[in-house]
Amino acid sequence: MDLRIIKTENAIKNAFIQLRAKKALEKITIKELCDTARIHKSTFYSHYQDIYELSDTMETEVVKNITDNMAEGLNTDSLAQVTRELTYGFVAQSSLINILFSGNERSHLAYRIEESLKEIIFKNYPDFKDDLRWNIVLSYCIQGAYWAFQGSRGKDINEVIEVISEITERVQPLC
Repeated sequence: MDLRIIKTENAIKNAFIQLRAKKALEKITIKELCDTARIHKSTFYSHYQDIYELSDTMETEVVKNITDNMAEGLNTDSLAQVTRELTYGFVAQSSLINILFSGNERSHLAYRIEESLKEIIFKNYPDFKDDLRWNIVLSYCIQGAYWAFQGSRGKDINEVIEVISEITERVQPLC
């Protein structure tokens, strides 16, 4: 990829993060973003259709960063390990998560993570796709890990992760 394109993409994304940290997604204008990134509107539109496509692209990158790191050693025999790694992924991406998934976007991350992890798991374990009980337990663990993480901000993160893992270990026999 051309270095100019990379620099422009970075400028757009950095400007978006800067603005998104202060404002709700629907309050950010293209003009304001372009002024912050020091680019022309036509340059923005050559990269993205609108502010929502940019936001979706950046959200997808965060989800991909979290789930790709988990994909290699994913062990469905230990959902506790899955939720432990997932929560460490939330910690690693917490700054971007707090910005991109704030306000009305808060619940989107959990659903996107669930969708992404299930895609990875079903690719490797196709029999699980039609197992209703397993799907519900997995959804419960993913959603629960995310919301427990969100609700425990400011607490000892290692303790939070251990509690989430312990709860997951107790739920797993239900599958």
